[in-house]
Order: sequence, then C-alpha cells, then structure tokens
Amino acid sequence: MKLDKYTVGKRYGRALFELAIENKAANAVYQELLTIREICKEIPDLGNILTDVRLEGAEKKAIMDAFVGGFDGIVKNFLLVVFEYNRSDDLPFMIEEFEHRYDALNKLAHGTVTTAVPLSEEKKQELESKVADVFGYQKATLTPLVDESILGGVIVETDHRVIDGSLASQLNGLRAALSKK
Repeated sequence: MKLDKYTVGKRYGRALFELAIENKAANAVYQELLTIREICKEIPDLGNILTDVRLEGAEKKAIMDAFVGGFDGIVKNFLLVVFEYNRSDDLPFMIEEFEHRYDALNKLAHGTVTTAVPLSEEKKQELESKVADVFGYQKATLTPLVDESILGGVIVETDHRVIDGSLASQLNGLRAALSKK
C-alpha cells in the first residue's frame, strides 16, 4: 500500500518533532526547517529531482550532499533518512507537520485577516494581539488579505477557526432573518 504525501508528512514530521523535543532542540530544528522551506521555494523541483528514477544514484547523491552540507546533527540525519527512503518530494508536508506541532507547543497561531481595504501595520498588530487573547495563544501572526466584496469589517481565520465580522456577512444574516418573517 502506497502512503499519500499527507500521511507521510505527518509521520515524518511527528517523528522529527518528538526527536527534537527529546534532544531539547526544537527551536534549533525549527529554524533549520524554515531554511529548508526557503530552499524548497527557491528550487521547487528539488524534491522531484532527488526522487527522479531517471537520475543515477551517484548524481542524486551529489545533489543531496550539496543540499545537506549546510546542516548538521538531527536535521542532517533527518534529511539523509528522507532521501534514503525516497521521500524528498514530501519534505514540505513534513515541515508543515513539524511546524504545526511546534506552534501548538509554543502557543503560536498563524492565520489570515481579510479586510475590504488594506490594514495599517498598527491595526494588524492590534488585531494579532486580540486574536491571541481570544484564542489563548502567546502570539498570533496574521497575513493580511484584501477582499472588497466583504464591504467592511474583518474576517479572521486561524487554526481552523473563523471569526466573521464582515459587513457582507452581517447583511446576509439580516436578510435571512427578515425573510423568515
């Protein structure tokens, strides 16, 4: 049975996270994974190249050696195991799982805030602080999005939770209430 990339990502990410916690290295490992994520963004085909059956083993090994050269310890060993099991193309899913667990441990939230007009940095920070308080996080980081169709107000989405304070949503609710009468 072939495992899908999400299942593989969860298993490897969880294993790496548990190992990092056991070795009291979660912060260091997390920072290195952020670097790996950036490398994967800069070279989007890296995972596919390292798992491509058309390349000779020596060619792949040379690429992998160059890739892991900037890492050591837990992360280097992790990358070598991922390569050995031909799972390099699933690295982004592994990093995502690690990050999810790291954020939960550190009570960090990542999400989006949608407004009809661009938010000032000050308002964004104010919203992040409020979201952290409301959901019980230490810190919330929100990526601002602009969607004129919401008319006004805000929609905050974080950790699979949504606060919809948009004017469009309120108007739709009012229309629905009035149509029941």
